[in-house]
Amino acid sequence: MVVMQQFMQLTNEVRDVILEDCLNRYEHGKKFDRKNYDDFNQVKAETLPLFEKIEKWEEEAQAIVHKIAIFPNQIKNTKDNLEIMILHSYFHDVRKKRFMELYQSVMYNLDLVINDEK
Repeated sequence: MVVMQQFMQLTNEVRDVILEDCLNRYEHGKKFDRKNYDDFNQVKAETLPLFEKIEKWEEEAQAIVHKIAIFPNQIKNTKDNLEIMILHSYFHDVRKKRFMELYQSVMYNLDLVINDEK
């Protein structure tokens, strides 16, 4: 039960902090230059804890997949899409339509998990 509560807290954090920060950064943030060494190092430093948290979320989700409302492939896709979104939010290298498709997909899967628990 404690494991499930911790996982739900992590899921909420991924949705409410990481996902929303990605959207905000994409819409209002500075566009970083991939070829600029300083920009690259800043992005690397800022994203490392985000990638670690997403990795942790995926591991915990896979460990309790039989208790949550999404399938293993949805968990993997959510993790992959979140990682892609983080990079796109810094580099602004996709059209808004594609970014929003990723956002909606991730939000849908996270909401499935969160709403199933309520």
